[in-house]
Amino acid sequence: MRTQVAIIGSGPAGLLLGQLLSRAGIDNVILERASRAHVLSRIRAGVLEEGTAAMLDEAGVGARMRAEGLPHDGFDLAFDNRRHRVDLHTLTGGKRVLVYGQTEVTHDLMDGRDAIGAQTVYEARDVQPHGFDTETPSVTYEKDGQTHRIACDFIAGCDGFHGIARQSIPHEALETFERIYPFGWLGIIADVPPVGDELIYANHPRGFALCSMRSTTRSRYYVQVAADERVEEWTDARFWDEIRRRLPDATAEAMTTGSSIEKSIAPLRSFVAEPMRFGRLFLAGDAAHIVPPTGAKGLNLAASDVRYLFDALREYYIEKSTAGLDAYSQKALARVWKAERFSWWMTSTLHRFPDQGTFGQRIQHAELDYLFQSRAALTMLAENYVGLPF
Repeated sequence: MRTQVAIIGSGPAGLLLGQLLSRAGIDNVILERASRAHVLSRIRAGVLEEGTAAMLDEAGVGARMRAEGLPHDGFDLAFDNRRHRVDLHTLTGGKRVLVYGQTEVTHDLMDGRDAIGAQTVYEARDVQPHGFDTETPSVTYEKDGQTHRIACDFIAGCDGFHGIARQSIPHEALETFERIYPFGWLGIIADVPPVGDELIYANHPRGFALCSMRSTTRSRYYVQVAADERVEEWTDARFWDEIRRRLPDATAEAMTTGSSIEKSIAPLRSFVAEPMRFGRLFLAGDAAHIVPPTGAKGLNLAASDVRYLFDALREYYIEKSTAGLDAYSQKALARVWKAERFSWWMTSTLHRFPDQGTFGQRIQHAELDYLFQSRAALTMLAENYVGLPF
């Protein structure tokens, strides 16, 4: 088989890149090691920056997002038994975020790809990129007991943190930066109305908590837990009791509880691999970087990588220029590191660290107190939360 761009991974990054390329007349094939049903079962983030939402519109898959997504003009930070609102819309000159689950984004992109007849190979085993440091790269995979080979011009590695794309790059050619956090997020989904109209981030002596949502009838809640905590030890009753302890009294009393339909623990890490290009192999999304979920940047960073990579590939095929491809890694990483900084700051400000002691807790309190006494500080928070410009 021959294609112009071989894409490894059918998460949001791979699907969005493929959809944009196809609509621009650039041939591509997506290879995914899991089944379509498994990809759709992944529970992930749900806060979209305006730039990400605009890209989904550009890809022709934004109609359901616009109809069902929940525009949010702000969010609350809770501490000292009070909720303090961050007015994103006012602080950023009219910008907002859109609450719309990543599973729904993936579903819309899959449907869009089906509608234009673009090819995705699910359950492609032993995917391997070859020759990406030459002019003739290719990708091989196994399917139905046979080995297949796709010749291509470029390979896009959109296959996540544990994927083969980054692992295929010679170790000495990459520099990696990582911080592992000593806690995780225990999250549940329940078909109960959200406790507030917007997200609530809580700093509490017992640990961080987040009240989020997927719709007006489905809620997504999280509490900080130790890194070695086991999800089996958390009954629904224990979870509801714990999150209510970490919220202001009035918010806890207003919370509706119910049976969870999903429960899991996610570890937290910050990670960046540099560069994001090696020859004709380009990394995008979690294959190149991971952020803690505190700042809602994971999916949005993947979309920004796709913005730069798609523009560069279109420039290559339409204008016959390699300038965008040559600048891809530097452009993408400049935005990645700013998002890493913001996510680290949000995580450091809102979570309890085992070694921080009372001094660290007082610093957190001073930081939060200062935020709501300084419009400049709040503007910094708001500008980063709604998303920095491409």
